[in-house]
Amino acid sequence: MSRTPLARRPPGRLRLGLPRRMFSQVLLMQVAIAAGVAVLATGLFLAPLGDQLDDQAMRRALAIAQTTAAQSRIAEDLRSTRPSADGPVQTEAERIREASGAEYVVVMDTRGVRWSHTDPGEIGRVVSTDPSEALAGREVMQIDNGTLGRSARGKVPLRDADGGIVGAVSVGIEYDSVRARLLHTVPGLFAYAGGALAVGTLAAWLIARRVQRQTRDLAFSDIAALLAEREAMLHGIREGVVALDRGGRVRLVNDEAARLLGIGEEAVGRPLDEALGAGRTTDVLAGRVTGTDLLTVCGQRVLVANRMPTDDGGAVATLRDRTELEQLGRELDSTRGLIDALRAQDHEHANRMHTLLGLLELGMYEEAVEFVGEVVGDHRATAEQVAEKVHDPLLAALLVGKATVAAERGVALGLSGATRLPDRLVDPRGLVTIVGNLVDNALDAVAGAPHARVEVELRAEGRTAVLHVTDTGPGVPAEQRELVFADGWSTKEPPAHGRRGIGLSLVRRLAERQGGSARVAEAEGGGARFTVVLPEALAAREPGQEAEEAGHGSGREQGQGARAATAGEEEPR
Repeated sequence: MSRTPLARRPPGRLRLGLPRRMFSQVLLMQVAIAAGVAVLATGLFLAPLGDQLDDQAMRRALAIAQTTAAQSRIAEDLRSTRPSADGPVQTEAERIREASGAEYVVVMDTRGVRWSHTDPGEIGRVVSTDPSEALAGREVMQIDNGTLGRSARGKVPLRDADGGIVGAVSVGIEYDSVRARLLHTVPGLFAYAGGALAVGTLAAWLIARRVQRQTRDLAFSDIAALLAEREAMLHGIREGVVALDRGGRVRLVNDEAARLLGIGEEAVGRPLDEALGAGRTTDVLAGRVTGTDLLTVCGQRVLVANRMPTDDGGAVATLRDRTELEQLGRELDSTRGLIDALRAQDHEHANRMHTLLGLLELGMYEEAVEFVGEVVGDHRATAEQVAEKVHDPLLAALLVGKATVAAERGVALGLSGATRLPDRLVDPRGLVTIVGNLVDNALDAVAGAPHARVEVELRAEGRTAVLHVTDTGPGVPAEQRELVFADGWSTKEPPAHGRRGIGLSLVRRLAERQGGSARVAEAEGGGARFTVVLPEALAAREPGQEAEEAGHGSGREQGQGARAATAGEEEPR
């Protein structure tokens, strides 16, 4: 995909609602989230803060009251003196109030009459709130209204030395100070919340800028359109596309790649070695084999692969189906070979015709007849020899044609004496491909060598077909006997239509597809011996078919004997 950014639309009129650019939308959403979180956190903090301050004020008032009631002298003075503004109880209570910062410290007797108060005029009067719980021996904390207004209060019983209740102590903390503390806390809290919001806004801006750079300042609608176009393009093109992440896992496979590789959506997210299995195709896609237009075989398909690394450490590989082109190229090679053979035959035929014409002009009629018989007999003998041992018409025709090509190339191509193949092949075309590739390779290996010979052996062992192709060429070194079956491996110059290294790979794959094998070893006397074993390659015999096959061979031998006898009778003439 091109890195050229999309052209932005020209600015139009101001529109209400969300901005169109992704940068603005992301920034706005993140700022709104940060502000909402800040407001929520502030509210959740302020909600219990007032109750906490009230509780602290009431506990402080209760602690001051407990400290005051613990003064034994106050209980003694309460029993031995009268309530007055300058009495010892008032004096001690005021001292404690000033030292503790309380709003008031009130000491009362069991009747609820005040013996101390911030306002001396209230001394000797009954308290304004109910003191019964404190006089009953219980400690009390509350927020209540009194003569000095609303306050946080703590009340405790006042006991003498013997533990008897002689009165109560009530201490109040001014409630306005509690509210002032709460209000004093709010600005600081808002300052912290504002600081957090500012930091969140800055972080949101930085994130939005990063998103803007990575998305090239596109709008969400543009990204959605690009994704839709990408899906349509990837699944619509007739070229396989496989995307890998930096860990070598498959993250995308389009329809054509799934068809060519024989995998599905289940391969997404799995390592490439696990999804495809070991082999050259996996090595090429994983980048373990480098180069451009790399040739590989997957199943029965010949593929051309190219791999391009991506900025995130992954890679994108493209696959093209070259099966039909490869088949056409091989057919072209075969056609050229046949044309060369026909050209040579034409030249040889012209020589023979000139020889025959000379014999006739010289009146050597018997020599002319003998010459024609030899020429025709050689070709007829080759065709009949093949047809006698190989009963499948496709294979027989292939071997006759290959024999002609081999003869023109100076190579003797023959069938071994053990060759016997009945006409019961399940997949004759597959065996034709295997035999054709092996014979072509053998002819190439021995071409130009003295006494070049290629021998083909085809025999049936039950329902198993066994093929041996032996040549007198240089052979295959031991360390290369597995490499010769690898995709794209070849020691020969590539043909005009493309590349080599496909034939033997196809041979092994066709053999393994039928549960068989293909291997190469050294032939006796030097050269190479290729062996292909194809289990279940022949259909089961029907009743009486065994005798028919045996009779088919003997009939051919009798026909040859009759033709020989006829030829012998006609020869004296």
